[in-house]
Amino acid sequence: MFKSVNGILHVEDVSVTELAEKLGTPLYITSKSKLESNLKAYKDAFPEAGLLYAVKANNNLSIMRIIAKKGFGADVFSAGELYMAMLSGFKPEKILFNGNSKSDEEIRMGIRTGVKFSVDSIDELYSISEIAVEEGKEVDIAFRINPAIDPKTHPKIATGLRTSKFGIPWENVLDAYRLALELPNVIPVGIHCHIGSQITELSPFVEALNRLFDIAVKLEEMGIEVKFLDLGGGLGIDYEGKGAPTPKDFAKAIMPVFEKRCRELKSKPELWLEPGRSIVGDTTILLTRVNAVKRSYKNFVAVDAGFNLLIRPAMYGAYHRVAVANKMDMPAEEVYTIVGPICESGDVLAEDRKLPKVEKGDLIAIFDAGAYGFVMSSQYNGRPRCAEVLVDGSNWFVIRERESFYDLIGKQVIPDFLL
Repeated sequence: MFKSVNGILHVEDVSVTELAEKLGTPLYITSKSKLESNLKAYKDAFPEAGLLYAVKANNNLSIMRIIAKKGFGADVFSAGELYMAMLSGFKPEKILFNGNSKSDEEIRMGIRTGVKFSVDSIDELYSISEIAVEEGKEVDIAFRINPAIDPKTHPKIATGLRTSKFGIPWENVLDAYRLALELPNVIPVGIHCHIGSQITELSPFVEALNRLFDIAVKLEEMGIEVKFLDLGGGLGIDYEGKGAPTPKDFAKAIMPVFEKRCRELKSKPELWLEPGRSIVGDTTILLTRVNAVKRSYKNFVAVDAGFNLLIRPAMYGAYHRVAVANKMDMPAEEVYTIVGPICESGDVLAEDRKLPKVEKGDLIAIFDAGAYGFVMSSQYNGRPRCAEVLVDGSNWFVIRERESFYDLIGKQVIPDFLL
């Protein structure tokens, strides 16, 4: 999907230099073929599971439409994500409304849409019940448990630790289910957890799955039919070239446990998963042009994309592979640090990378930028956001137009007394 042709990086059969000349930089470029390959890998590994795409990873409508057309459901975290998921073609019955702080307006929208809810607190449970009664609808729910499991990932993306803001402590969740049985218009049908993101060790998933089953056994004793066990998402990808588990590896680790422990239940629950990063992460590059090369404390390469477009390195210290996209066949000569145009010392995209000689005007490709890339971007420092392109073989399509200066001020209002 990403290859060198005569020293020029190509996404499928399209030259990135051609795209840069026609559309400018910075530019997000996604391979449709790689996206479809990742979707197939999940379908092949989990043919019977409920697969819900985590919209927070990448909410571009074209990308989500491809995912929806492959039969995936959606995991949404806000009314906005629900709105975009519906526009993209995800079926309401295959959407789970997740989140630890849903407003009444968001809950009402979810109920009217007909989605299922992952309930994060007792206050939320009461709100769902009250609004469901007002709307004259019954709502299928699961409680999100906090399993108190260390997923061995970056602390900022570890969501299943005992100290996390997400979920109800697993030791206390049975009381929540008992309350749900007493309240009108809410029907407990599942159990949900999510232990973190960019997880490359599979044992924490197995531990979390066993915790879900321990709870499921108790729920059946309470008379609840458990229809699904949602293990969440979080499977990592290979950012650094050191290897990462595939969906097939994931299935080999958890499916024997799932099948064995299902025999303890009268219910026939479905396994649900919420892949995001492992579907879209390695489908996309961020292409950025060199504005200047400065020999200082380090060899700094200043490019036209910064943490306004890819915040992961600044926020998490994340590693992304980089290449000089117009010099793919040239030998590495010097060590460079790639920095952006943002007025912050932390605007560093890649540190101490050995690359071919870099010059003003060269193109730098930042790989594995499809997850938590554009979706976390901003207009900081008055920088309009870049375009997004989808490549399909030798064809390419703009799937998000580049912003203009008007987009920086279009929603601002100047009071009359300042005119």
